[in-house]
Amino acid sequence: MIAETRPSAALPSQLALAGDCLAHGEPVLIYDAPDREGETDLVILAERATPELIRLLRKDAGGLLCVAVSDELRRRIGLPFQSEMLALAERRFPALAPLRRQDLKYDARSAFGVTVNHRTNFTGVPDTDRATTVRALGELARDAPTLSDVELTRRFTSEFTSPGHVPILYAAPGLVNERKGHTELAISLARMAGLSEAAVVCEMLGDSGGPRSPEAARRYAETHGWVFLEGRAIHQAWPAWSG
Repeated sequence: MIAETRPSAALPSQLALAGDCLAHGEPVLIYDAPDREGETDLVILAERATPELIRLLRKDAGGLLCVAVSDELRRRIGLPFQSEMLALAERRFPALAPLRRQDLKYDARSAFGVTVNHRTNFTGVPDTDRATTVRALGELARDAPTLSDVELTRRFTSEFTSPGHVPILYAAPGLVNERKGHTELAISLARMAGLSEAAVVCEMLGDSGGPRSPEAARRYAETHGWVFLEGRAIHQAWPAWSG
């Protein structure tokens, strides 16, 4: 089952405010760390996704739009990592073997899993299609604690098809204690705030072609009246919250 949640009132004020913003469908900006990707992601709660929010992420962030989910949800449904799928296929397709080397510049492994579309999508690319897919993933995560594993899996397979245009990222079991990517930062924040554990993450790019600088991302957040969080704020709050 999804881990027991605690009230957001127990969190530092900035994290509690970020949780409230996500719950009400507002974006939150999360910067990981200068010694990791050095990127800021624009984050929304998946179950609150709308075509307007997807358009905002597409235009104002510009990176790859993904849905981060908890390891508990992944395991209960029985979903593989993309690297595991490549490993299973490489005997038949030898060219895949060198592709799955884990030589990331910023981490030990990739969080990428399956890609999906909602079954009602046409192509899966328009903002309306992706909002439908994202929102359905969020609603699945929201309802997961009330469903058996069989019911959860049946609902997932009846609502989605793969491959699709929305990549799913799987958080590490230990969340920020184990890995400090945006996947874990978003799900750790959602868990501490007592929210459904599925969040859209999208890298913010700059006009230079690289990541948007944290200073520029902070200014963007201030202009819009949105919360800007540094990953270390989530790292520091996690031990006290998790006990």
